[in-house]
Amino acid sequence: MSADATRPESGPESGLGPEAGLCPEHGEPLSWFCRCERRPVCAACAGLGGRCHRHRIRRAEEHAEELRNKIVDHCERLQLQSAGITKYMAEVLPAKNQKAASMASAARELVIQRLSLVRSLCESEEQRLLEQVHGEEERAHQSILTQRAHWAEALQKLDTLRTSLVDMLTHLDDFQLIQKEQEIFERTEEAEGILDPQESEKLSFNEKCTWSPLLTQLWATAVFGSLSAGMEEVRINQRTVSPLLRLSDDQRTLTFNAKKSKACSDDPERFDHWPNALAITSFQAGLHVWVVNVQNSCAYKVGVASAQLPRKGSGSDCRLGHNAFSWVFSRYDQQFCFSHNGQHEPLGLLRCPAQLGVLLDLQAGELLFYEPASGMVLYACHTSFPGPLFPVFAVADQTISIVH
Repeated sequence: MSADATRPESGPESGLGPEAGLCPEHGEPLSWFCRCERRPVCAACAGLGGRCHRHRIRRAEEHAEELRNKIVDHCERLQLQSAGITKYMAEVLPAKNQKAASMASAARELVIQRLSLVRSLCESEEQRLLEQVHGEEERAHQSILTQRAHWAEALQKLDTLRTSLVDMLTHLDDFQLIQKEQEIFERTEEAEGILDPQESEKLSFNEKCTWSPLLTQLWATAVFGSLSAGMEEVRINQRTVSPLLRLSDDQRTLTFNAKKSKACSDDPERFDHWPNALAITSFQAGLHVWVVNVQNSCAYKVGVASAQLPRKGSGSDCRLGHNAFSWVFSRYDQQFCFSHNGQHEPLGLLRCPAQLGVLLDLQAGELLFYEPASGMVLYACHTSFPGPLFPVFAVADQTISIVH
C-alpha cells in the first residue's frame, strides 16, 4: 500500500469545506483525492476498510494546487507561442510578400529585356513566360494569405483556450477545479496540437518560372551576335599565373609547361601548384561576354571565380571547380563537364568546340557557356554569385587564348 500523505482516520474531516461536497457513501467532506480512481473521496473512503484504503491518496487541496501550477505553466507556454506567431505574422509574412513581389518585378524585367532582342521570333514565348511569372506571384501571394488566415485562426484559438484556463484558475474553487481536470487536460492538449510556424518554399517566389530553353538559346545567340564587336577586353593578370604556365606578351594566351618556371616570383596572388590564372578585371554587375579559343588543348578549364579563391597549396580548395569559389567548364581528353564545389556534371558533347563563349549575367544570376560556331548553349548555371567575379583559366595541355 502507498499513499501521498498521512492516511486519514474515518470520521469528520475539515478540508475543502461544505461547498466542496460530501461523500454520498459516508456523508463526510470530500477532502482527499484518490489518484487511482482520479476522484475526490472522504476520509472514510481512504481510511482502513474504505474502498480506497490501498490506493494512492493525497489531500485534495494539494492536488488542486498542483493543477493550479500546471495551468500557470500552460498559460506561460501559450503566451510564448502566441508571441512567436504574432511576430511571424508581423515580420516574416510581410517580408515574404514584399520579397516575392520584388523578385516577380525583377523576373518581369529580365524576361522583357531578353525578349526585346528576339521579339520577332518569340512574342508567344514572351506572353507565356509573363503569364507564368504572374501565376507564380499569385501563387506565392495566395500561399501567404492562406498562412496569414491559418495563423490568425490559431491565434484566436490559443487566446480562447488561454482565457478559458485563466477563468478556471481565477473563478473555480478546489473542488470545482478538480471536477474540471479532464476539461483542462483536453484544452491544454488542443493547444499543444497547434504547431509553431515553419519555413516553407511555398511562401517564396520561384525564379525557375522564367527558365525557358528556347529563350535561353535565342537570347545567347542574340547576345553573342549583337555584342561580338563589343566583347569584354579580358586580359590575364601576370601576378596570378601559375609557374606551370607561360603568359604571352599580349596577356591573352596561356601555354602549359610540364616543369615549373623558376623565374616566377613568389607573389601572394600567384597560384603556386595548380596551372591556374585569373583575369585582371573583375565584374560586379551587368552583362559580360568573352570568347576563348580552346581548339589546341585537350585539358583546360574556363569559367569564373571569386576573389576568395585560395592560391597556395595542392589541396582541392585551390583547384578550379573543387571549391565553393569557382564555376568552370572543363575538358579532359574527350570528357566534358561543369564543375562547382566538388560537384561535376558530365556534358555529353558530340564534338569538341574550337571556341568557347562565356556569358555572365550578374543581374539574373546566370553563367552560360556557348559555342559560337554552332549557336549551341553547352551549359547554363543559375545561382546567386558572390561578387566580384574574375574570369578564370586553367591549362594542362598546349595552349588556350582569349579571342580579341
